Amino acid sequence: MDATAELPAIDDEGYLIDPTDWNEQLARILAQQENIELGDAHWVAINFMRDFYQEHQVIPDVRFVTRHLAEFYGVPARNLIFELFPYGYVKQACRIAGMKRPRGWSTG
Repeated sequence: MDATAELPAIDDEGYLIDPTDWNEQLARILAQQENIELGDAHWVAINFMRDFYQEHQVIPDVRFVTRHLAEFYGVPARNLIFELFPYGYVKQACRIAGMKRPRGWSTG
């Protein structure tokens, strides 16, 4: 899938309708649309989110992702998720990771 390829079905806010349509190439395209160049820390967060969703069938709360990043890097990571995804966990991280938009969350 390249930047000109047809994207899988998305809702009116740009989130995947079916999270199983996600792949790493799609994540790169979605990140590019958000002006984010995915680095190692992005992938640590995204892969954790994908694994959590696979196991629990629910999108992980930002606190779980932040905790995972802190444990992975062995340092406090309170603001890291917002450095990685500056326009918010829901708007950018969930979208790039191929999650459906969390309906109960309005911000962050």
